Amino acid sequence: MSNLAEAFGRDVFSPEVMKERLPEQTYAEFCRTLETGHRLDLETANVVAGAMKDWALEKGATHYTHWFQPLTGITAEKHDSFLAAKRDGRILADFSGKELIQGEPDASSFPSGGLRATFEARGYTAWDPTSFAFIKDNVLCIPTAFCSFGGEALDEKTPLLRSMEAINKSALRVLKLFGSDAVSVKPTVGPEQEYFLVDKEVFEKRKDLIYTGRALFGAKPVKGQELDDHYFGAIKPRVAEFMADLDRELWALGVPAKTEHNEAAPAQHELAPIFESANVATDHNQLTMETMQKVARRHGMVCLLAEKPFDGVNGSGKHNNWSLSTNTGDNLFEPGDTPSENAQFLLFLCAVIAAVDKYQDLLRISVASAGNDHRLGGAEAPPAIVSIFLGEELTEILDAIENDSPVGAKEKELLKVGVHVLPRFPKDTTDRNRTSPFAFTGNKFEFRMLGSSASVAGPNTVLNTAVAEVLDRYAEALENADDFGTALHDLIRREISAHKRIIFNGNGYDEAWRREAERRGLSNYVSTPDALAHFLDENNVQLFTNHRVFSEAEMRARYEIMNDNYCKIVAIEAATMLTIARKDVLPSVSRTVHELADTLNAKRATGLDPDCTYEEDTLQKLSALTGRAYLAVKDLANATQEARQLDATDEAARYYHSHVLPAMAALRAAVDEMEVNSARTGWCYPSIGAVLFSVK
Repeated sequence: MSNLAEAFGRDVFSPEVMKERLPEQTYAEFCRTLETGHRLDLETANVVAGAMKDWALEKGATHYTHWFQPLTGITAEKHDSFLAAKRDGRILADFSGKELIQGEPDASSFPSGGLRATFEARGYTAWDPTSFAFIKDNVLCIPTAFCSFGGEALDEKTPLLRSMEAINKSALRVLKLFGSDAVSVKPTVGPEQEYFLVDKEVFEKRKDLIYTGRALFGAKPVKGQELDDHYFGAIKPRVAEFMADLDRELWALGVPAKTEHNEAAPAQHELAPIFESANVATDHNQLTMETMQKVARRHGMVCLLAEKPFDGVNGSGKHNNWSLSTNTGDNLFEPGDTPSENAQFLLFLCAVIAAVDKYQDLLRISVASAGNDHRLGGAEAPPAIVSIFLGEELTEILDAIENDSPVGAKEKELLKVGVHVLPRFPKDTTDRNRTSPFAFTGNKFEFRMLGSSASVAGPNTVLNTAVAEVLDRYAEALENADDFGTALHDLIRREISAHKRIIFNGNGYDEAWRREAERRGLSNYVSTPDALAHFLDENNVQLFTNHRVFSEAEMRARYEIMNDNYCKIVAIEAATMLTIARKDVLPSVSRTVHELADTLNAKRATGLDPDCTYEEDTLQKLSALTGRAYLAVKDLANATQEARQLDATDEAARYYHSHVLPAMAALRAAVDEMEVNSARTGWCYPSIGAVLFSVK
């Protein structure tokens, strides 16, 4: 790539392109929308639409689509051509402001959780002008929100945008008290994306990978990540070519892909972008996952985004780096050098601590999925217990403020916010804690519980709304204070004392932490059904409805959708296991047993006294395992049949977790043991080791 600056955003209708193509007044009006969220009028939208159409046609686009994110976890699009028929029979290219602002896709077949009946098909897409249109596969893609005829959110983006408005309003209330002239505050996000690459030919020999994205069977490979030789190791040429091709495509789409490297497990890799506004980062992460899978296929590989595709090695997550920035470029989590800046930093820090403590269940729910349940709490991911890592230095400062005591060797005076100088807290003065679900890393928070395939919209919606709720409470306490400095100091002290239980700087994998967390009263929801049971708790409904992020009906709909999704994923995995066991594993092992029996009989028929220990032992072991596996097949079939009879999705989800998953584990244990005792030539699918090391 000869000129990276020119290549970046080549296929994006960016502000730079708009400045060249829009009238000065229209461009200024659009910039005002970007900065303040001001709504564009139809006249302005018509001008923007015309310029956007001309640019897209010049780029070779023939169609446009409202690109949206329904509650399926992936993106959706319906393509319309730019063709328009005139009264005189001529065909022209046309695209109006109305078509730009609003679309009308069929909403009946998307998950709605009961908000829409099948016959109620009408739905609307609404343009999000703060996320720029782009061209993908000769189609102009316009990022949009998606809602029902009655205005209920049917997507991931609408609640995210609502939560961004909430935290903007709440943060500005607090900043005003510190004399800030900021006019907007935006959450910024940088989601690090982990993924696996495997050879396409090997992948296509594994029905479980094809249908579910993860290996439902497979004995532990003889070599995994024990030697730590893959992490940050030299990138294989084939993978390097994929990464270079991926970068080119992402950069053209305006996705600021920055860092790429090998991750801990064989065949595992990571891509990290530069921070962007939360809604743009969400769009770009969806584009990243889609592009990864497309580019991998082009290189004869398959990109796996399942949270735990292979037992015995690390699973894949998505680290959601979250911060708050003003329109002037100030990061509200930079500690600063002066007392007033320190006080402001401390207040926003306390807001996050309080929000995570009070709404720890919602944060856990925001990352809950059937796939992520297999990953959380393993040796490569945080536990299901939500806690905050601050590091020893910052924790010591908070303790000193709470107790009105000196801190450190240098600061001998009692710390009083806004009076004595808080010791400067520079970035990276403490170690990183990879076991922490929610870690402060200098000027941002890293939420590490997200699964690889998840949209980052949900977790950021929760974060934004929860912090907005706390900031509003702070503003109410301080706006009418007689002495702002004293009130601020007292407020921070109270918040530290009330919510310090959520702060934990130790080893999250240690069993002692689980006991300590229980003593502190922290929740530990190890499964998705456990977590989802608290989604509709009164304080959670109140949080979202107060800030108009969700209505109660929208929350109940999502509750149904999340439970239903969990059930369907486990049901598909169970059905896949049954199919593989019945049609592939048991027949192949039966053939192996037959061959062993023939060999044993042939050796005995020689009249000699041959050693038949191998044949006898293996025959006996495989015969016993075949019987065990067949019983496990029947148990799993019965369990899935019982689960399908349950009407309520929450009851079904609990049944799938308590009965179907254990039956799946029992079947896998028997089959994996058969694999270990069978000849490679007689086995019916490639081993986990063959898959992990398939890309040379």
